[in-house]
Amino acid sequence: MEIDVAATPPPKPTVNSDSQTQDVSSSSSPLPLSLLRQWRQHAQRNMRNQWSKLASYRQQWASSSSSGRSHATSLVNAHLNRRYITSMELGILSEMPAIQARASQKLFKQQELHQRKLVLSYKEMLGVVTHMVNAAKSMRSFLRGGSSSPIMQFSSTSGDMNDTGDGGGIPLFAFLSISSLEQLAEELVQMFKFELALKRLIVVALLVINSEAPQGNELCWSDELYAGEFKDLIICNLYSKETSEPPFPRLKGSKSNVPDVRCTSLPNDQTLQNYITTWLAEVNLDMQRRKRVKI
Repeated sequence: MEIDVAATPPPKPTVNSDSQTQDVSSSSSPLPLSLLRQWRQHAQRNMRNQWSKLASYRQQWASSSSSGRSHATSLVNAHLNRRYITSMELGILSEMPAIQARASQKLFKQQELHQRKLVLSYKEMLGVVTHMVNAAKSMRSFLRGGSSSPIMQFSSTSGDMNDTGDGGGIPLFAFLSISSLEQLAEELVQMFKFELALKRLIVVALLVINSEAPQGNELCWSDELYAGEFKDLIICNLYSKETSEPPFPRLKGSKSNVPDVRCTSLPNDQTLQNYITTWLAEVNLDMQRRKRVKI
């Protein structure tokens, strides 16, 4: 069964619509029948809006991921050209003094540029996941001012401990309640969280290949890649305050057995190619599952 929340139309009134609403409200909803209709209409609009946002964020992710792969590829190419430039046959260019040194310096500057852009792409993807998390947490509709208020207002935050924001668990679309739709959204957001952690690992690995030293820079998994990164990770629940670092990347359904991630040596050509391939594959994003929910 395919689920397209953003495009699901509201239920059309029928002759028995009142009795249907009465059946729904009498089952579990704590709201009076007069309020239930208004709440349901608002909740449906809000739910469509949040799922539309998730679809939009998915497109932003694709754009940032594509840019990140492009920068990573350019970074690797510049690094490999610089690595092997001293052994290249220059032909007639060998008569030009210091041409290899100047070319190497230029490639070094290109590496620095693409590294900065790669970190920026990662920052954008982290921002996208942050927005996804917020959208997934904003799917409930709470009654503002209480049921006795003369003007019905709704909010995405609760002002009443007794208001769960889900209409007592009644179906919102067909047989789908807010709770079930929240679980579906969380499943999707979790895919992007896993993929973001994996991409962060690749970024960490690629940030060590621009060192003038033979063994490269030492970069740890617990190092912040840009100012304020850990604050953004905390919002996404991707930072452990117990270990003071992000949780290690893993694939869905598996556990990470990496005790520490510390990049100190320069990777070989095949390893660099594997980094680019893994970035492109996005192994944590289940395409079939995403198609079923139309996101």
